[in-house]
Amino acid sequence: MSDENPDVPAAAEPVKPLRKRWWLFLKTEDWIVVAWVLSIKILLFVFGAKSFRILEDKPLPGRSGWLEIWNRWDSLHYLQVAQFGYNPAGVMKAWFYPFFPWCTRVVAFVAGHNYLVSAFIVSGFASVAAAILLRRIVQFDHDVGTSQWAVWFFLIFPTAYYLHIGYAESLFLALVFGSILAAISGRWWLAGVLGALSWMTRANGIILLPTLAIEAIHQWVITKRWNWRWLWIAIVPAGFAVYLFMNWKVTGDPFAFLRMRKQLFTMEGAWPWVGIRNAIGNLRGRPKYAELVGAHELYFAVLGFVCMILSWIKLRPVHAAWITGNWFLIASVTFLVSTPRYTLTMYPVFMLFGLLGRSRLWPAVITVWSLLFLALFSSMFVRSWWTF
Repeated sequence: MSDENPDVPAAAEPVKPLRKRWWLFLKTEDWIVVAWVLSIKILLFVFGAKSFRILEDKPLPGRSGWLEIWNRWDSLHYLQVAQFGYNPAGVMKAWFYPFFPWCTRVVAFVAGHNYLVSAFIVSGFASVAAAILLRRIVQFDHDVGTSQWAVWFFLIFPTAYYLHIGYAESLFLALVFGSILAAISGRWWLAGVLGALSWMTRANGIILLPTLAIEAIHQWVITKRWNWRWLWIAIVPAGFAVYLFMNWKVTGDPFAFLRMRKQLFTMEGAWPWVGIRNAIGNLRGRPKYAELVGAHELYFAVLGFVCMILSWIKLRPVHAAWITGNWFLIASVTFLVSTPRYTLTMYPVFMLFGLLGRSRLWPAVITVWSLLFLALFSSMFVRSWWTF
């Protein structure tokens, strides 16, 4: 450091033109992660096509059947919103947050109006960005090995196929990871903007409000200084305001989504133990349903709860705040639904898994468990079975 000015480096390296060093933005560890994402994506699509042909005993549907078999459930509605927009005739579509279908629509304008391919392109780029950003978030407080293990477990999680298809998960997580990384790096304007976009993508973007506030408090405790840039957190609800506007435009009621949730899913808010108690009761229901769906709703809720407790002990408060808010959001209902898919957004789970990377046993156990259930769930999904 310079003796004259301690805030300025003594021999700062001259800044090179961006066009000569753009690729340096990604480090070697990032390129490894990119290779993982692309390899897993290719293997997943090949496996999906093979399992569909074998289990269904028929060829893939259409010319783009290897994509069509992944176009199930919510993906169908996202594509309809992307192609036709929100309209009064399709009231249910107002249930879906707009940013992912809007991104799909923009890409489709360039990709010859093929909305299915465009949705996969959006998810493809977002999944790469999410993996890189997660690695950098973990390395902010831990070593390179831990960060790579965390990303590995994230990419092979049993419901990780949602990162690669026409669902909003990968885009949402890329925005969330970008917002949190920006916050812990001190770029609060970027944290606020990305936070607003994340809340425009998925309902649990609301959890970024207390999460970013916890990080601001954490920084204040360390520095004992007020930073006016923390006020950028206040723009996060702008994303939700857009969603309310779309509800009002389609139905005339900005809070129509609350009524739709109750009508479509017979679901209401409740204390977490109500939904967990009902999940335990489902284990005594139809054997096939209980084994394939009901049991896993409970198992993944328990996994999230255990990791929530451990996060407050082992991780930075911002990460613990994120998983805590998400766990209570998905568990505070009359019955648990899509818990394994929602657990994918609880990234501190993968950070805790990553901390086990030094062990010889646990990485192998988690890897085998993840790959086996990733294969099971994805093969069910391509056959249009309800898989969270």
